[in-house]
Amino acid sequence: MTLPLTGTRILSLEQYGAGPYGTMFLAQLGAEVIKLEPPKGGDSSRATGPYFLGEDDSLFYQTFNLNKRSLTLDLKAPEGQDILHRLVRTAHAVTNNARGDQPAKLGLDYAALAKTNPAIVCVHASAYGRDNPRATWPGYDYLMQAEAGFLSVTGDPGGEPTRFGLSMVDFMTGTMLATATLAGLHEAQRTGKGRDYDVSLLDAALHQTSYPAFWYLNQGHVTGRAPRNAHPSITPSQTFRTADGWVFIMAQLPKFWAKLADLLGAPEMKTDPRFATTPARLENRDELTRLLDAILMTKPTAHWVETLGGHVPVAPVHDLAQALDSPWFAANGMVTPIPHPQRPDMRGLANPIRLDQQRLPNRPAPALGADTEALLTEIGIPDIESLRAKGVV
Repeated sequence: MTLPLTGTRILSLEQYGAGPYGTMFLAQLGAEVIKLEPPKGGDSSRATGPYFLGEDDSLFYQTFNLNKRSLTLDLKAPEGQDILHRLVRTAHAVTNNARGDQPAKLGLDYAALAKTNPAIVCVHASAYGRDNPRATWPGYDYLMQAEAGFLSVTGDPGGEPTRFGLSMVDFMTGTMLATATLAGLHEAQRTGKGRDYDVSLLDAALHQTSYPAFWYLNQGHVTGRAPRNAHPSITPSQTFRTADGWVFIMAQLPKFWAKLADLLGAPEMKTDPRFATTPARLENRDELTRLLDAILMTKPTAHWVETLGGHVPVAPVHDLAQALDSPWFAANGMVTPIPHPQRPDMRGLANPIRLDQQRLPNRPAPALGADTEALLTEIGIPDIESLRAKGVV
């Protein structure tokens, strides 16, 4: 497979979640992503348990770092800065997800690198940004969910503040980092000049409040929690009980409501004044939920997915094991083998982007410093052992 970013070199000072997640997309699309890692320990995700793959490696680390290369480098050492600039001459972009005050201190911004390579694209993903009083603050995904209001719209009414079960702010920020990098590469190719691009976890989190934000900012409407994970303004669009579990049905349009009533054997609901219009259904959501539960609880989830599938938007409510063991994801290649030297049977997730209907290739994340010698030799560094002895690499 010919990959679209083949020939693109990206240096990345990254660790843990958001930054590595974003650059992994670029690596899977063919970019040569070189992780710049501290000589001792490397990316902190290498030591994140509970499941390890030998020294300085873990399943958590593998999750975010497929298809990359690893160079150990102490950027605080003068020799480390010399190596960085030599590499920047050969690179197209430099990314990082350091704390907001760190890129300038470590020489990773455009001001520090432009003289070496005017076309270099510098992309920064920090917790709160680089140009405000919070630049020195550390921060993580869950904090952003809390501050941006996510916990107030997640879960059942009356429950405790509830976060997403996954680190969605990290993932969205990483995706925005990848998008900014691609935009920067396009501009630099066209103009010959790079620049700084910034995204922060908190900005990314707030951006995801989307239409509830517009409702509040323009109408003063505060979106809260709805029972059964329901859509805030359309019903039936929520979870329902079945004979053996739950099903999620989203009759977002009048045509889907009509089709749902027919397929459930209750066509009279279409003309019932309580349910005949979208506003009426919303006003009578509790009663509608009770009636639909009574019907759906007569058969198991699989029956309703088969009956409604392709006619009304519907999905089974899986736990994580059911989702990953689903024949659907096995058949479409989303769960894929990624043989690892310490775990030949290792499986992982494919990139969701396809090229010509083919899944992107995956290879395991690199061992710590696996590419140090090759990369230093390439840029003409002769005495690698001396640098190792000093702890520079």
